[in-house]
Amino acid sequence: MYKISWILLALFLFSCKSKKETIKPSVENISSSIYASGILKSKNQYEVFGTVNGIISEVFITEGDMVNKGTPLFAIENETQKLNKENAELAANFSDSYANESKLNDAKLAIDYARNKMKNDSLLYVRQQSLWQQQIGTKIDLEQKELQYQNSKTTYNSSIFKYQDLKRQIEFNSDQSKKNLLISKNLQNDFTIKSEIAGKVYLVNKKKGEITNIQSSLAVIGDDNNFTLEMQVDEYDILKIRKGLPVLVNLESFQGKVFDAIVTKINPLMNERSKTFMVEAEFIKNPDKLYANISFEASIVLETKEKVLLIPRNYLINDSTVLKANGEMQIIKTGLKDYNKVEVVSGLTSTDELLKPIK
Repeated sequence: MYKISWILLALFLFSCKSKKETIKPSVENISSSIYASGILKSKNQYEVFGTVNGIISEVFITEGDMVNKGTPLFAIENETQKLNKENAELAANFSDSYANESKLNDAKLAIDYARNKMKNDSLLYVRQQSLWQQQIGTKIDLEQKELQYQNSKTTYNSSIFKYQDLKRQIEFNSDQSKKNLLISKNLQNDFTIKSEIAGKVYLVNKKKGEITNIQSSLAVIGDDNNFTLEMQVDEYDILKIRKGLPVLVNLESFQGKVFDAIVTKINPLMNERSKTFMVEAEFIKNPDKLYANISFEASIVLETKEKVLLIPRNYLINDSTVLKANGEMQIIKTGLKDYNKVEVVSGLTSTDELLKPIK
């Protein structure tokens, strides 16, 4: 008898519980979306790298500073490069055309002397020819005067060639040394690392006195006002994504708030390790304050329907059947689904009462 009473009591409690677990379909809006997570990046954010090896001699920035394009960030010291620049300056001064003007003047004097001698020897030769025609003097005298003239003429032409060659050599050496000095100065400029953008210093990785090389990250700089939402989307879902889709963003730093964004870019190359694609979005309206590299979760909204019949997903059996309050199993056709609810396309009305299945 007591056993029968306990059974009746259990049935009664189960019956009460069942009544509490009944619902009717509701008419609401529903959206189909894809889940994504990611990191908030400052727009134009980049890592600062040095272009040379050396020792950090000066750090001109601190985290949180605002910088302009071209603002010096770090100074790198390298004694070898410093000596190379000094050598280039010495070579440029030594090879400068103005510094070698005296050599050119000497060459010009040599030309003048050779020209005057050639003229004088030419006159002597002409005079000796005239005497020879008058049968005065010897043939040897005539031949000597001719030889002297020819030698003077050759010396004169040679002095001109030497001057031209010396001038070309001086100009070449001067231009080359100036180019080498310019190259050395440009290399010296590489030892002063400057900002490539106007923005905010988010991270400084090096201190004064530390060794650095071209593979060392010195700092992180990015835009202070514009941010990009970098999301990882599974390869299974990437074909559903397109530019312009709305995105609902839940930032870890703003618990309970949802921000509107829009898809702006789909990177076409898949990450082979994670099997995901990088999808970028931007806020329609920025939150009051943002920090780079904070994490977030997002829903990329694929489709939205208004005023449709919805039931909770946990009332669905095998994705196509529901249990009515009278115990009848009803096959339904479903449509859009979100994390909590599913659209009922056909098979139910808003007046039907459903029981939550026991799972």
